[in-house]
Amino acid sequence: MAKKVRAVRLANIRKAEPKVPVIGVFAACDPRVDEASRTRSKNIVKMAADTISDSVVLPDKTPVPVVYSEILIDGEVQADIVARQFRKAGVDILVCVPDTWAFPQLTGISLLQQFPKDTPINITCGNSAPKPGVVYAHALTGAISQYGRMVTLNVGTWPDTGANPVMTKQTSTRLIDWCYAAVTAIGLRGRRVVVFGHDSMGMETALAHILPTRNTFGLEITRFDMKLLADMLNKKAYNQKELKALRAWVNKYIGKRVDLSQADADEKLNQSLAMYLIMRDLMSNLNAAGGGFMNQLEWGSDLRGIPLPICDMAESLMNSTFDHNGRKAVVPFATEADVQGLLTMLFKTWLSGGNPPLFMDFRKVWEPWEIQKLAKKLKVKFTTKDAWAQRGIVDGDNSGSASLDWAGNPGDSITNIMKNVSLPGAELYYFPGGGNSVTFVSPGGIEGIASRLAYSTLNGMFSLIWDEAFTVDLPGKLADAIANSSNVTWPHTWIVPKYAGMTEYKQYAPANHFHMTWNLPVARLQYWMDLTGVLSVAPWAARPKFIEGVDRPQPLIHLINGGEDAYKALRPRS
Repeated sequence: MAKKVRAVRLANIRKAEPKVPVIGVFAACDPRVDEASRTRSKNIVKMAADTISDSVVLPDKTPVPVVYSEILIDGEVQADIVARQFRKAGVDILVCVPDTWAFPQLTGISLLQQFPKDTPINITCGNSAPKPGVVYAHALTGAISQYGRMVTLNVGTWPDTGANPVMTKQTSTRLIDWCYAAVTAIGLRGRRVVVFGHDSMGMETALAHILPTRNTFGLEITRFDMKLLADMLNKKAYNQKELKALRAWVNKYIGKRVDLSQADADEKLNQSLAMYLIMRDLMSNLNAAGGGFMNQLEWGSDLRGIPLPICDMAESLMNSTFDHNGRKAVVPFATEADVQGLLTMLFKTWLSGGNPPLFMDFRKVWEPWEIQKLAKKLKVKFTTKDAWAQRGIVDGDNSGSASLDWAGNPGDSITNIMKNVSLPGAELYYFPGGGNSVTFVSPGGIEGIASRLAYSTLNGMFSLIWDEAFTVDLPGKLADAIANSSNVTWPHTWIVPKYAGMTEYKQYAPANHFHMTWNLPVARLQYWMDLTGVLSVAPWAARPKFIEGVDRPQPLIHLINGGEDAYKALRPRS
């Protein structure tokens, strides 16, 4: 009689931590090739794994784990063994680096079928003739694409001969960019964001589309009524010793640039800073990847209630790479409970490895003729070398959520950043609850991607309207005039899109907010849109359809299904 097998009780876990994505690297091989070719194939697997390792990080700068198998997949048995190795290691992302011919169904497909259907897979190969892995890569890509799964092909370069070839910089860059996209798509599945308050000021473009967000990105949206925050503020449900340390830090770095001239300004500033601690801790307890705070109208503006101080500094600290405790991970955070703005910033923060996002109003678009007219009126000289005069600018500013990092250049010290930050009193006609705004002017020369997610109920899909962009410096008199023409007490970033003309740009904005992240490669963003099914909207007349070295090549599955948009409309969204 068979011995009874008893259920196994799992050990208790004291701390809940989100799963970190794991990248698994492997290779298929032709069982008929010589031993030297097999050794070379194993070395290429290790080379690719080492190339990825330490090059792909989470927003907190933790390297993403990378594992590899020395077992070459000659057929179904080896596919089963590697699949078991990868499952035991928690692999969520697959990278195949073939160097010889192999038989697709017996090898790569037999492995792939043992993972969930939305598992990202990348095939990176050299363009070598001797064995040849590139032939297998095309065969495997075609087979996977024909049965409807997304696969990314990266035909790169490494030496045709030698036991220890090394991939070229361009090949590794494409692979690393794809890995960032895969980590973002996989790493945020099952995660949550926390939104304090309800619908964002009645803005339909900012609503929490809960079911589409869950189905498209695997993200959950936890919502708290702002009464909880008001109660916790009144109860002083925060570490009061830490609040004193935070206020001392503000005094040290901003000092006399803190405006305390309004009634009860000192106490209201402390309340605003306390809100940072309250929301930070609530989000941390829930392992939240990001958040948002409604503010208008009920919190700080509605005179039927008791208006409370604005939380601009709290929002800015969330989006920054530092606070009073030193360097920290960015927690993307949206003012006005703008969930689509939050998602835009969240995805780009992950894609960039933790770079700080900028939340802005899509404020006044200054077309070239208009900014030139103002410059002439102010007797400000300009030439054809001045991008602001020739291209125009967007005045990006908003009363909250501006990352403090954007007061300086990428890589600047905390001291250099904070010397450019001021905390003027809130504009009381907007915010009768008082408190302090955050203000600065971003320096010119910062490059990145400015974009905004949009959702359509007609097709049930998200789109990303995007362009490369850069910041510019304006001459002092001109900068003052433009800042004062909108809200001088808010942060200002003068942005120039790289390809969009200003007529296009101001007509195609999908909402009143847009968001910029620096040092984010275009291909990385495109790979992420491939994996998530987000529509790519870059309709600028001046932008070529494909830019070598910037754009990623279209996946085959797009081409055989009528194009990128057609394929994305066909793919399941659940």
